[in-house]
Amino acid sequence: MKTDIKLVDYLAVRRSIPAFQMAEPGPDKAEIEEILRLASRVPDHGKLAPWRFIVYRGEERARIGEELLKLALQAKPDLSEEMIQVERTRFTRAPVVIAVVSKAAPHFKIPEWEQLMSAGALCLNLLIAANAHGWVSNWLTEWFAYDERAFPLLGVERGEKVAGFIHIGSSEFPPVERPRPELIETVTWVGGEDA
Repeated sequence: MKTDIKLVDYLAVRRSIPAFQMAEPGPDKAEIEEILRLASRVPDHGKLAPWRFIVYRGEERARIGEELLKLALQAKPDLSEEMIQVERTRFTRAPVVIAVVSKAAPHFKIPEWEQLMSAGALCLNLLIAANAHGWVSNWLTEWFAYDERAFPLLGVERGEKVAGFIHIGSSEFPPVERPRPELIETVTWVGGEDA
């Protein structure tokens, strides 16, 4: 990823790299902090910061993977060897995994929906900030984002929701374009004189 790319050029080619195609190295703590500072610059009605980050690095990622495997086996004891390996490596595919956790809650002025959307914007901004520093990234949720049995293991508190796990690292694989919707399928025009 070039670091001198213009924003409009970047947006024209922005693409996630699959987490299983990531490898070392990843950003160090100081660079992660800068990425998080940039990512935090999102729309946030009421200045509530209704979200937070959890950064997973080092050997802790392997420990979490083993614990997630145990939870997966409780639900499906007959997992194939391939799926056992997938579960075990959920957090070791990339050198850094960052959870974006939504703290959205009822508020006298700010709708919960707007707070949730702010966490979604934060996920995208985190991808962009990582790319701006020359790293590849991917936004995943996975089953454990929705399984509260995993929340204590992941550091997610009661009442919180996982907006996504952002995987950040390096890759030798070139980004591959995927089909995008045509504007005619997604845009409704209201008003204006040009045809």
